[in-house]
Amino acid sequence: MQFDSFKLDDRLAQGMRAAGYQQATPIQAAAIPLALEGHDLIGTAQTGTGKTAAFVLPILHHLLSKPRTGNRQTRALIITPTRELADQIFGVVTTLGKQTGVRAATVFGGVGMFPQERALRQGVEIIIACPGRLLDHLQRGNANLSGVEYLVLDEADRMLDMGFLPPIREILKRVPAKRQTLLFSATFDPALQQLIVGNLRTPKRVAVDTVAPAKTVAHALYPVAQHLKTNLLLGLLPSMKADSLLVFTRTKHRADRVAEKINRAGHAAAALHADKSQGQRKLTLDQFRSGRLRILVATDIAARGLDIVSLGHVVNFDVPDSATTYIHRIGRTGRAERSGDALTLVTPEDREAVRDIERILGTAIERKKLAGFNYDEPGMPVQQPAGRPQAGFKFRRNQPSRGFKPAGAPRAFLGGRPN
Repeated sequence: MQFDSFKLDDRLAQGMRAAGYQQATPIQAAAIPLALEGHDLIGTAQTGTGKTAAFVLPILHHLLSKPRTGNRQTRALIITPTRELADQIFGVVTTLGKQTGVRAATVFGGVGMFPQERALRQGVEIIIACPGRLLDHLQRGNANLSGVEYLVLDEADRMLDMGFLPPIREILKRVPAKRQTLLFSATFDPALQQLIVGNLRTPKRVAVDTVAPAKTVAHALYPVAQHLKTNLLLGLLPSMKADSLLVFTRTKHRADRVAEKINRAGHAAAALHADKSQGQRKLTLDQFRSGRLRILVATDIAARGLDIVSLGHVVNFDVPDSATTYIHRIGRTGRAERSGDALTLVTPEDREAVRDIERILGTAIERKKLAGFNYDEPGMPVQQPAGRPQAGFKFRRNQPSRGFKPAGAPRAFLGGRPN
């Protein structure tokens, strides 16, 4: 389906041309007409399928076709789980709304409150926010959601996973009951019923490729002992010819450690996780997207929503905690019909997790070995405290992270010019 068939406001045409939009993806073709007709909507689709434009275009068309006079007021609210995703959605709004004059702002933690407060008090038509920081502003009286006509809950399943249900409920109390609501999710968890009941009115359902990842992704498992993972990764890097490579670890400490060792081996790498400042995270992502940084080592904060079209390889340094998380991680590659590779380093302890992943894929994953790699190299013994007998030795284990801190920085634009 061509975008021309949606009959969107003419002022959106230049933005769509700038974004290279010609033919709609399946989720866009299914969701945009329903949204334009005013229906509440539940959309489920794998990552990398164009969900963002599926709600941004109807929002912009709505604001342009039903303009308000007088003071600017927030008319559309987009709630999303991470600051990176909020920033990315803002970029889509900026590009598509280049000729519209519509103002938008991002609201999330990790940055100062005052610039966000100023943007909210001056008035913006679209707020793109993470739940925690938005609730802070509401409790301080900095934001007014009484004029919201359009509400989007993006990556809803991820928000529930991150414990955002209580703040979302508080936010929903402050938006008008008479509104249009779109809920988008990569998976449809039964827990989503808690958000749907009472918050969406007879919603239409759209589901596109919700279980399996993109068919353009090739999967491989590399069995290896835990203490040899880093060496194996370093051995695999020369064979990975893609311009960009994303490595997932389970903890923030391990992301830092792996990135450091990759750099020592002569490859440009950086870590991305929740302990990094907003400025550091933005700089790292900008460098990665532009190609100045080839390898990004990240925790699952990067598994959702980050649109890196040219990404050729995803490596699971650690097996994810669920098959669903595996789908989200590898959804970073094989996007926009491009081919990609998903490599996973697995230990004997990962056997059950691998079975779950293969079950959701519906097929066994090929096991591979790196030619010439010494899989029998012993691990380093842990130094025992003085006075304690040493009964054999144990391989060193990485300490777990102290937990994810959801975060969320304001930016606003008028007709596509950031303030």
